Amino acid sequence: MTVDDALRTAPPAAEGGRAAVPAARTAAGAAPPASAEAETAGSRPAGIETAAVAGQKTGAAPVGPAAAGAARRARVVLGVVCAAVFMSNLDLFIVNVAFPDIHRDLGGGLSTLSWVLNGYAIAFAALLVPAGRLADRHGHRGGFLLGTALFTAASALCAASPGIVTLVIGRVAQAAGAALLLPTSLALLLAATPPGRRAAAVRGWAAVGGLAAALGPVVGGLLVEADWRWVFLVNLPVGVATLVVGARVLPRRREENPGPLPDVVGVLALTAGIGLLALGLVESSNWGWGSAAVVGSLAGAVVLLAGFVARSARHPAPVVELSVLRSPGFSPAVAALFLFSVAFAAMLLSLVTYMDSAWGWSALKIGLAVTPGPAMVPPVALLLAGRLVARFGLGRVAGAGALIYAVGAGWWALRVGLHTHYAAGILPGMLLTGIGVGLVLPTLTAGATTVLPPARFATGSAVMNMSRQVASVLGVAVLIAVVGAPARQHLVSAFHEGWWFVAATSLAASVTAFVGLRSRRPAPASA
Repeated sequence: MTVDDALRTAPPAAEGGRAAVPAARTAAGAAPPASAEAETAGSRPAGIETAAVAGQKTGAAPVGPAAAGAARRARVVLGVVCAAVFMSNLDLFIVNVAFPDIHRDLGGGLSTLSWVLNGYAIAFAALLVPAGRLADRHGHRGGFLLGTALFTAASALCAASPGIVTLVIGRVAQAAGAALLLPTSLALLLAATPPGRRAAAVRGWAAVGGLAAALGPVVGGLLVEADWRWVFLVNLPVGVATLVVGARVLPRRREENPGPLPDVVGVLALTAGIGLLALGLVESSNWGWGSAAVVGSLAGAVVLLAGFVARSARHPAPVVELSVLRSPGFSPAVAALFLFSVAFAAMLLSLVTYMDSAWGWSALKIGLAVTPGPAMVPPVALLLAGRLVARFGLGRVAGAGALIYAVGAGWWALRVGLHTHYAAGILPGMLLTGIGVGLVLPTLTAGATTVLPPARFATGSAVMNMSRQVASVLGVAVLIAVVGAPARQHLVSAFHEGWWFVAATSLAASVTAFVGLRSRRPAPASA
């Protein structure tokens, strides 16, 4: 099995994740706190703070029940949106595990069948920002419910697909649903959460992605044992339950004066530009980096995206206001996330491919072997990251996490061989990279999103998710170019080069976080 083949069978990095740890987004009010971690009186809504002081002076009833009610509503919203996010991220991992069985059942060449994966990746990356911008204008609740409904219906179509064409159409429809679902999910959560609690909410939201990454390969292996169609059917009960509960509990909020529709030409330019960029990257291993198709796709993407930026700078209703990109700390956090997502995508594919090519392990065994790394993400993100950020600041924690991740990849490059035992070779690096992910992704996600204006929660988070998706595609493409399809006698050295690439990219993310976010410090606690 070559790395190129493994691209069709390995669990992907993107959340896309999509990464294995989904991105998140938040926003601050008109005057964002000095840090996402500030748990101060100043970060509470002014009305509650004033009423609390007045109650102490006049003996009026305390406002504790009102605050407790707001906290309960935020927890309910968190549960609803995380259910949908978990569903979409789990789907990414289990679909890739099912790829060989889909191939055997439906037939078709790999170049055609690869669009089951690539069609999703391209459509998801291209539609994220337009979907997020429209949701900011027309309402996050409606965008979230529509995205969840579309994703659920598309999952049913995929499960019932009689052939490859229908399955690819279903996957593209899933991508469109996910492009609506992901930006709006965190926007809803942020709107329901007091500013001082938003960073903690983001960490919880991001930890769901880590849990999906930990369970995905194993769940996928078990479902495929029954039938590959179950990897899509499993989405139906979760999606329906999310729709029923979400329609009852999600807040109805929208812009009172949304203004004109976003620039239609800008929407088309951005969608086509990101689509061409993703197309050139995902097909680079098939067409060749120097081929006319790849060069033309990448060149077209550059022209369209440059035109999009120029048009956005002068249009009265751009898809993305450039002021959003200039929000303090947003661009450095997104840049660090981009580099780290490149490293994450390359890491996951390299491990899965190595254990298959060198050791001949089954998909289920590989899934179990990969699980300890993602399993580290939720406890580190929820129990450790926030405390460290409160003490040392965003840049230092994210930078240290990316450095730990680089050490984990370096461990594999130095210690893993053709006959190395899993416990002595792969496992230590898995634990280190898992700790790194738990420190980096939630921290940088909170750092970027807590500075967004409330009216651009979904747009800003969509920009961040888009960058992570493109980075994941780039990481896979570069890893394939670095490792290639080596003969068995060169297998170990080829993968060592791939792991050094992962380590170097993560180190670049560490430097970017240390330097770009060095001024982001937590606000001092106050009574």
